[in-house]
Amino acid sequence: MNREISEKEEKTVAEVLADFEERREARRAVELGWRLNMNFVIGNQYAEITPGGDVEESERRYFWQCREVYNHIAPIVETRLAKLSRVKAKVSVRPATPDDDDTAAAETAGKLIAAVTAENGFSALIGLANSWSEVTGSAFYKVVWDTEKGMALDADGKVREGDVRITVCPPFEIFPANLAVADLDGQPSIIHARVMETAEVKRVWGVDVEGEEINVFSFENADVAGGFGYRATVPGMVSEKKKDSVIVIERYEKPSPDYPDGRLLIVAGDRLVHSGALPYLNGENGTRGYPFVRQTCMDNLANFFGTSVVERIIPVQRAFNAVKNRKHEFMNRIAMGILAVEDGSVDTDALEEEGLPPGKILVYRQGSTPPVMMNPGGVPSEYGAEEEKLLSEFVMISGVSEVTTYSQVPSNVSSGTAISLLLEQDDTRISLTAESLREAVKRIGKHIIRLYKQYAAAERIKRVTGEGGEVEMVAFSAGDLRSEDVVFDTVNEIEDTLSARRAMVYDLLKLGLFTDENGAMSARTKTKLLDVLGFGNWEQSRDIEDAHIDKATRENLELKTGDAVPNVLDDHALHIAEHTKLLVSSRCDRNAAFKARVEEHIRKHREFQGLADGVRNLEEKLGGVQ
Repeated sequence: MNREISEKEEKTVAEVLADFEERREARRAVELGWRLNMNFVIGNQYAEITPGGDVEESERRYFWQCREVYNHIAPIVETRLAKLSRVKAKVSVRPATPDDDDTAAAETAGKLIAAVTAENGFSALIGLANSWSEVTGSAFYKVVWDTEKGMALDADGKVREGDVRITVCPPFEIFPANLAVADLDGQPSIIHARVMETAEVKRVWGVDVEGEEINVFSFENADVAGGFGYRATVPGMVSEKKKDSVIVIERYEKPSPDYPDGRLLIVAGDRLVHSGALPYLNGENGTRGYPFVRQTCMDNLANFFGTSVVERIIPVQRAFNAVKNRKHEFMNRIAMGILAVEDGSVDTDALEEEGLPPGKILVYRQGSTPPVMMNPGGVPSEYGAEEEKLLSEFVMISGVSEVTTYSQVPSNVSSGTAISLLLEQDDTRISLTAESLREAVKRIGKHIIRLYKQYAAAERIKRVTGEGGEVEMVAFSAGDLRSEDVVFDTVNEIEDTLSARRAMVYDLLKLGLFTDENGAMSARTKTKLLDVLGFGNWEQSRDIEDAHIDKATRENLELKTGDAVPNVLDDHALHIAEHTKLLVSSRCDRNAAFKARVEEHIRKHREFQGLADGVRNLEEKLGGVQ
């Protein structure tokens, strides 16, 4: 029996390894393009793809040849990343129905997404994914259930309740079954391959595997730049060998007639360390799917991987480097001069070594023609014109103007309206990339909710951020997460900047839209306007009405299991409104005792309100008598 299992395992391992090699070979051309893009971004711009299928630096043709790098790609990428950093990861969940239960469940799900993303450092993960996406064209998020996270369930802390883990996978690690299928969920299978040390494989799966040296990418200084008389180095992407490591291959197969729940095979080195169904119910309508979310710089038609802006700029960058270097070679000839020497008239070796320093005594053969300086001419004007054309092509192809890249206004633009139009055009070009990022964030939110619905069967407690930035402890279970309709609760931050929002608020204030018929503005409106203008609640003070509403909401939760006593300082009108909203909901109809407690609580609020009104009327009468 053990022999049959061993043979079956060997066959499965051989099948997965063969499939991986086939996919790696099919993706080789795409991967070479990514490596070339990375070299150009970091400054190694004399790299090229060789016929042998590798990325290498081209050799200098002449010793005097200028090969400086004038990197315009890096600031363009940095500018785009800065714009994308304004896209916030704040999403909300729409309730399945208008019922109060579904509204509360949707609110809990939204807070849960915010808590999970904060715990995973999602802002930093988005920045990393944006970097991969801008340089290579694609980035991938992996959303899984980590059994080593969460609260400890035993005294030793070895058994934990588990929690969601989000990581970023570079495109180098993802191998689709079909490069022509753009939809990730439409792929028959996905391979996630990464390099792991043998000790980590032993810790995770408890299997001993034999390590080897594996080539990985690293940075190394390359002597590819410089000019006449000096050499310069720039960092380049090279291969480096990592010792005592193995390639871990995870092959995710979508559900099929042969495997209704899909299949996950994990091969570490030459061992099959896992074989089973797809672990997560993260697909639509409770189906099993891939734990990956794709983000692209720009979609590439009929291609799984996206297209990068860097790929389009490389020809312009090469031409710009060539023009600048040829221009400097002309200037070197003008500055250093070119000597015409009659053969045998002088010691050419000494003249070549020392040149013509000031005060030099030049001895030449009697009767011969003395050396003369040739007319080097001037730098052709075509070089300057071509340089300007190439700079404008950088803007046209990248969609990033001089205003944002170089923090300066073009010399031929003086109108404020024209400058605003340039900034708006920049935002329009990058909005496609921003929309891909926002869609990825929404899909990650759905994955988070679905993982909790699958694994949070028992009630769990989660620390979340409530209204006003207060930290709350929320108890929930899978039954409390009814909706998966994740949406953004704000407009696109790329276009809606803080300065634009402030200008709009100031215009509305001038029109008097925030004041009543007497020209007065309520305290609540002032607080909300300060929040919109980016100042938050002034001096960290909470809006008093929001505080009362939050207190009434907490009392609603307390009334589920027991009584809650009103306070004489409560805003009874607000409390009565919140409790009445709960009273007419379906939650009270299903629980008579709960309904009775809410009715009694409202009656006490009305008593306090009546006493307060009586005191106020008495004070008004006494004031009138005086």
